[in-house]
Amino acid sequence: MKKSQLFAPDEPLTDAELDRLEEFLKRCKGGKAMNIEELDGFFAALIAGPDVVLPSEYLPEVFGGELSDACKFASFDEVNATLTLLMRHWNDIAHTLGNGDVYQDEKGLQRGNDWARGFMRGVGMCHDGWGALLADEDHAGCMIPVLMLYHEHDQDPSLRPQPIGREQREKIFDFMAAGLMGAYRYFRRHGKPFADVLELEPRRADPKPGRNDPCPCGSGKKYKRCCGATVQ
Repeated sequence: MKKSQLFAPDEPLTDAELDRLEEFLKRCKGGKAMNIEELDGFFAALIAGPDVVLPSEYLPEVFGGELSDACKFASFDEVNATLTLLMRHWNDIAHTLGNGDVYQDEKGLQRGNDWARGFMRGVGMCHDGWGALLADEDHAGCMIPVLMLYHEHDQDPSLRPQPIGREQREKIFDFMAAGLMGAYRYFRRHGKPFADVLELEPRRADPKPGRNDPCPCGSGKKYKRCCGATVQ
């Protein structure tokens, strides 16, 4: 990765960078890592939601397990590059929510189920706070669109919505974007910690850390027991 890309935390990922990130996630063993659409929903819920969740808490959800168990990096450079892509993607979604300009991009969602699944995984990490929103009769409706897509193929037939046609799905996407902004504003009115969303600063491409140095992913663990254990 070029240095100009590494030090560009505010720039959205290019299509090539999104492809690179998705290819890495596919390599995580067990097939439990998120795809990009699921990652988008997951990050959106964490950023919009009631609590600040640190990378050390949510990265295992992204990778489908602890880094040392789920992933194998080819080198420290790949560790740094992958984490930088994730940080930039987080910041892009945070800026989008902060500016209030949530909309479907030109490619749009495929069917929205993966996005909804990722979103609900993010909700699950801050269950009590989201529970307060769902208990608020004036604001709980913002969750209906995402819940429709989350339960569309539920094993329990009683939780599934009526069959969703193409035009209705497009409307659900629009309502889902509006609901996301509604949740974002709700939690800011109700005192989410830190006035602005915690943004993640990519670390400089310093020389490879020592085995006992802190891991650059921010987990708080020693490098040898975190990302260093994943380097082949």
